[in-house]
Amino acid sequence: MNQLRLDPLSGRWVVVSAGRAERPAAFVVASAPVQEDTSRPCPFCSGNEEASQPALETYGPSGGWLVRVVPNLYPAFEGDEPFVVANRGPVFTQATAGGIHEVLILSPEHEASWGMLSDEQAGLVMAALRDRIEEHSQMPNLRYSQAIVNSGREAGASIEHPHAQLLGMSFVPRELAEEQARFARFAGSCLLCTTVSAEEGVGHRVIYADDRVVVVCPFWSAVPYEMLVIPRHHSPRLYTSPTEDLVSVGRALRVCLGQLSERVADVAYNIVFHSAPYRVNEPYHWHAHVWPKATTRAGFEMGTGVAINIVAPEYAAEELRVAVPAG
Repeated sequence: MNQLRLDPLSGRWVVVSAGRAERPAAFVVASAPVQEDTSRPCPFCSGNEEASQPALETYGPSGGWLVRVVPNLYPAFEGDEPFVVANRGPVFTQATAGGIHEVLILSPEHEASWGMLSDEQAGLVMAALRDRIEEHSQMPNLRYSQAIVNSGREAGASIEHPHAQLLGMSFVPRELAEEQARFARFAGSCLLCTTVSAEEGVGHRVIYADDRVVVVCPFWSAVPYEMLVIPRHHSPRLYTSPTEDLVSVGRALRVCLGQLSERVADVAYNIVFHSAPYRVNEPYHWHAHVWPKATTRAGFEMGTGVAINIVAPEYAAEELRVAVPAG
């Protein structure tokens, strides 16, 4: 039976319609090649450092690197201009796009997607995100930084070598503002602390859990095999969280993305880290979304803002669930 489910983080309705999975070519089963021309040396591989801009930060042994942070050659935001809005006509409003746009290279290894990293390497990536976001927070013109991973062509990647992007901006984007409002209006305790308790209570959408992090296919999943990664420790910001939480989130992503590739398909995906904007004291709980690109958005989704998910999250969790090793 089809159902409407409400996403409490965004306020949007989601249609869960498992029967639509029976349509021909309902799934995108494999990611298309990211780059058509692979004859040139990869700018993110070890030994090709001169092909990118000088590093902002490097992590690893002296004389080498395990994680490297460089400026994006084609930044969406740049400069230190404050956010200033100008009206150019009755429907023409623009603003300065000051900010910073960085690339975090996840590993020197060309094939090392997040699901293939070691626990130590995944923790190092999280530490790099923490350090860079903390530095952004000290810049007076920045109000928010968005960390993302686009893996696969359908997810927006333009270079094969696995990498993350960090965009510091002078405004708070709508998606974050909506989440902030939902946290503020939630009756009772924290929205995501309550989600952890409720999902562990019913059990059948939890795919990974240890003493510091819980990963679920949320009740309101908008796409097949969607995952929500929630640290147990309540903290509004990624960059002020305990190191142990960052390491656990990195490991949980590694395990669950490995499961996605092994149990479902080599599918493109986006990882999006949501953390409270800078200098804001409203209630919030940082977290990460994983949105696989197993299906495509069509006219209904774009015209209404209502997603149609053809894989019930209860079934998706059963496919992805892992046994967490002891110790």
